[in-house]
Order: sequence, then structure tokens, then C-alpha cells
Amino acid sequence: MEYLERRRALVESRLEAVLESTEPDAMTERLEHVSLSGGKRVRPTVTLLSFEAAGGELVGEDGCGSAASANAVDFAVGIELVHNASLVVDDIIDESELRRGVESTWAAFGHGPAIATSDGLLGEAFSLFGSDDRAMRAVAEAMVELGEGEATELVAEPTTESEYVELARRKTGALFRAAAELGAIAADADTYTIEAFGSYAERVGIAFQIRDDVLDATADAEKLGKPTGQDAAMERPSLVQITEMTPEEVNSRARSESDAALSSLSAADPGESTAVEYLRDLAEFVVVRER
Repeated sequence: MEYLERRRALVESRLEAVLESTEPDAMTERLEHVSLSGGKRVRPTVTLLSFEAAGGELVGEDGCGSAASANAVDFAVGIELVHNASLVVDDIIDESELRRGVESTWAAFGHGPAIATSDGLLGEAFSLFGSDDRAMRAVAEAMVELGEGEATELVAEPTTESEYVELARRKTGALFRAAAELGAIAADADTYTIEAFGSYAERVGIAFQIRDDVLDATADAEKLGKPTGQDAAMERPSLVQITEMTPEEVNSRARSESDAALSSLSAADPGESTAVEYLRDLAEFVVVRER
């Protein structure tokens, strides 16, 4: 775990520095409320692991010993900020008062300040992607997918498994894809490799979302760190709700996405390394996690 903790520390250190430089102080407080209240940091970890798996090298205690290494850390922080911005909006839409065991942003500060906080997070994120056109394009494409997914869910709920998976790909898989692509881009990988890493992560993201549905239906809210039963209470589509599958069967569906992710990772032909081992472990972990 020391290997992962060091990479998480790189993200946390850079994230704190980015947030500390924001203005005014009220905005800084809100950005820190969202971004420093916990979180698994899965997406930025995917960025750094993909960077290393694609041949990049993280150097220096702050990750900034080379331009490529510094870009990888910045890209990792940036994708976490984009993710956090989306969570702020999700909580407003869902009227959820709890996120990561603390008050959601709108519950703590109000709806207007929450929307401004989401905008602020996106602004800070895109300032970190500006050094590379490919990075900007990858994230922009992911945000288009995410926005379309959110809009689709509000106006045209999925009624079949295939429609649900497409929604999950847009709402969750797209940001995972961008996270991995950013790592490969920072490592200056070729187009095929970037695409293969992206496909891996997109499948991981879909499995992650399907597992979320299972947890919403079965987990304890205190352990999960957010309210459970939201999907059923809000008549929001989840694979548990729109099919007759049991939570166990739905989890098996998540496992099939995990297996597909592993196949995509193999297609990237990254060789053997600690980073690759952890990427494989992540594909396995997302279908058994309890938070």
C-alpha cells in the first residue's frame, strides 16, 4: 500500500496547493469543503498508474522532477476537480444533503454558492490541462458525455439493460476514460495506447457505477458515507430498479465489465510493472468494494 499512498500523497499535496491559491477566501473555503472532505481519489490514481504503465516515470517527492511527471500530477488533480464539480451538481439534482460523510455543498452553503463552487472547480481543473491540447480534448469530450448523460437521465430514463449501460458509460465511464487517457498522454504514448487505456478505464467506470447501484440498494448509509435507498426513493433508474435481477446478479454484470476492462488493458501491451498490477487490481476491486 505504500506504493499507492505515495501517489495519493502527490495528488493531495498538489490539490491543496491549487486550492490554496484560489480567490476569494469564501470560494477557497467552498472548494476545499468539496475536495478535501475525503474521497477515494480513484480517478487521479488511475491517471498516475496509467502514466507509469505507459512508460512514464514519477520522479521527486513532489512528482515534479520532470515536465512529464509534473503534467501527470497536474492532470490527476485536474480530473479529480472535474469529478468533484460533477458531484456538486449531482447532489443538487438529487437533493442529497450528505456527501463523503459531511454536508453536501448546497446543504452547507446554499444552491447559488454550490453552483458557483462547481464552476470554480472546473475553472481550476482546466487551468491544469492547458499545457497539452490532447489533454484538453480528452477532458472536453468526457464532459460532453457526462452532460449528455445527466440530461438523458432527467428526461428519458433507461428502461432496458443496454440503455442503462450506455447511461453509465456517459455518467461514470467517460471520466474514468479521460483519467486513464490523461496518464497515457502525459507519458507521450501513441494514439492506439491512449485508446486502449481509455477503453480499460471506461469499463472500470461502468463496473464502478453498477456496483454503486448494488451498494445503494444493500449497504448501510453510515458505512457508505452517503444516503442509501436514493435510487428507489427518487425512482431513479438503476440496474437493480429497471431489471428483475437480484443484487447478486447485478454484481455479476459488473464483473463482466471488469473482465472486459482487463482485456482492454492487455491490448495496450503495457508489459509487467507495479503500476500495471495495480490497474488490474482496481478492475477487480470495483466489483467488491463496500464504499
